[in-house]
Amino acid sequence: MIETSETGRWALAIHGGAGSMTPETMDAASAAEHELALGAALDAGTRVLAAGGTALEAVCAAVSVLEDDPHFNAGRGAVFTYHGTNELDAAVMEGAGRMAGAVCGVTHTRNPVRLARAVMEQSPHVFLSGAGAEEFAREQGVEQVDPDWFATEERWRQLQELKAKKLGWFDAGLKYGTVGAVAVDAAGHVAAATSTGGLTGKRWGRIGDSPLIGAGTYADDRAAAVSCTGSGEQFIRAGVAHEICARIRMGGEPAQAATEAVLAEVGAMGGVGGVIYATPGGETGFAFTTPGLFRARADSGGRREIGVFGGD
Repeated sequence: MIETSETGRWALAIHGGAGSMTPETMDAASAAEHELALGAALDAGTRVLAAGGTALEAVCAAVSVLEDDPHFNAGRGAVFTYHGTNELDAAVMEGAGRMAGAVCGVTHTRNPVRLARAVMEQSPHVFLSGAGAEEFAREQGVEQVDPDWFATEERWRQLQELKAKKLGWFDAGLKYGTVGAVAVDAAGHVAAATSTGGLTGKRWGRIGDSPLIGAGTYADDRAAAVSCTGSGEQFIRAGVAHEICARIRMGGEPAQAATEAVLAEVGAMGGVGGVIYATPGGETGFAFTTPGLFRARADSGGRREIGVFGGD
């Protein structure tokens, strides 16, 4: 599942989360709704790149659309914690200077990816959390909303189901994913962005891999841009996003092979999930060890693909 563009051409790949969806567990109407939503995010990012915008601008545009869409576990439509709140995490990184920004545990910021970018560009730090992150958001004029903005009936139902069935500490089935985007622009620079509401029923301020630079998000012009989704604890332990880039940069591995090898390491730790990547040469790709991955990609050569299930 690789597409390579010539130098000087742009490419974008996005994901809406890895999970247990199959044609048997997700009806055609729901799959079509998700594909439509992925298409809207893909279009938002490709418009930026086609107009000569940067990879960073493109991934933030695409992820912002996914954050506003209740079909996905990020922003509006984020899953609930055990105590019935929505706590949001996000990260962005650009590959030219390896500048990065991340936030976690925010509850009022409409688009956490925009706040992560503000942290990168307007603060001396990389990672802000909770109330401090949102104090910074207000200072920077990043849009704030009432927490009810994020809540949806379906996510509330999922929390009640989890509690009623006493399935464990949290939704270990990973049915509801994360969102992310990776891109390479016409100048050959890469960028990545990832945003999530975490796991249904998460407790104690748990943070997964999505906002952790090097775990769920990484970008380096010497290798690739990577965004991940899946069982965050194992992705953190494996340092997945950075490990993929290291294997490409120092080991000379093809991006697809490096991605699949690191996902195999995650599997050996008991984890599952998915990865998207984009390289400075214009290559984009996906790999996942779950039954499905909400995903899409496009490039300046006219390629436009959207998929949900493993066979798509």
